[in-house]
Amino acid sequence: MRKIFLVTLTVLLAISNSKAQEVPNPITTAAPFLLIAPDARAGGMGDIGVATSPDANSQHWNASKYAFMKSQFSLGIIYTPWLRELTNDVFLGGFTFANRIDDRSAWAASLKYFNLGQIDLTDINGAPEGTEKLNEFSVDGSYSIKLSETYSMGVTLRYIRSDLGIESANSTINPVNSFAVDISGYFQSAENNYGDFNGVWRGGYNVSNIGPKVSYSDDGQDNFIPTNLKVGGGFDFILDNYNKVSLNLEVNKLLVPTPSVSEDGEPPYVQDDVSFFSGIFKSFNDAPNGFSEELKEFTWALGAEYMYDNSFAIRAGYFNESDLKGARKYFTIGSGFNFKSSKLDISYLFNASDINNPLENTLRFSLSFDFGDIFEVN
Repeated sequence: MRKIFLVTLTVLLAISNSKAQEVPNPITTAAPFLLIAPDARAGGMGDIGVATSPDANSQHWNASKYAFMKSQFSLGIIYTPWLRELTNDVFLGGFTFANRIDDRSAWAASLKYFNLGQIDLTDINGAPEGTEKLNEFSVDGSYSIKLSETYSMGVTLRYIRSDLGIESANSTINPVNSFAVDISGYFQSAENNYGDFNGVWRGGYNVSNIGPKVSYSDDGQDNFIPTNLKVGGGFDFILDNYNKVSLNLEVNKLLVPTPSVSEDGEPPYVQDDVSFFSGIFKSFNDAPNGFSEELKEFTWALGAEYMYDNSFAIRAGYFNESDLKGARKYFTIGSGFNFKSSKLDISYLFNASDINNPLENTLRFSLSFDFGDIFEVN
């Protein structure tokens, strides 16, 4: 039992912006695994991806990028260890398959599976009472289309299941089944000359996990799922036929109402009983301490990628969150290797905060394959 509580608490702290010692109004959601950055390429650039160049794992970041994908088919496989300094059987895994249908459109399907490990149960005397394996997963399908030579939009439909109840212990936690939608857009300019180098501008946004509230118990409070806004931009410095440097900036905000604070400033914290749609708009102006606190609910990240001859990449990034909203601050590094139609990406995270990160000191991996016809881009 201690293991499941530890895993759940760590995910909520790391993903849902909570820090009980300092934050008077932590924001928590159901199914926070939906916000975990799944692939190592983004992981090497500070967990950003809404406006980076298209790849097999764009489904999580911005599905509209698939309309600019160069290859006809792309398959991505991801594996992210979780809490490696505490356990060895908690991980995020999955795959994505994308198909560029024609010059204007593409579709993609993906599975993301979060395994919370094996829970060994004992009675009050320490005698074994069996094991439980808890998990959460989502299944996505997306369609993207170019509205012009430089701009595309996409929509993603997502099925979510979160099963955190222990059946053999007569748990009152029920499995959650729900649906959500993403709406995204992506801009990619034509390659232009800027004197000593050529360049490409990129921009993107994604409003993800738009869906109804869920409840883990029959008589419990309904919980918001992690509806989230991503906005970002970047520029590719194309120095010559072999060398390219990409710089990217991304900003994120949970579109979930800030909970009200009790008179004594102690838990329990209660979110207003509004619909998920009203909660999206309410999230921009409901912080108890006003606009200054609203700004603290934004996170930002910087990322850079150097690519040599489309065969080898070096990446670095930094992620920042307010000390009063979770204090997630970390540096990342990564690399990528292209072997004809296959790509291997690896990333590593250095914690820069007093708050432990579930990915601290762990390697993350993703593998992708591009095949089929090649499309011209811009």
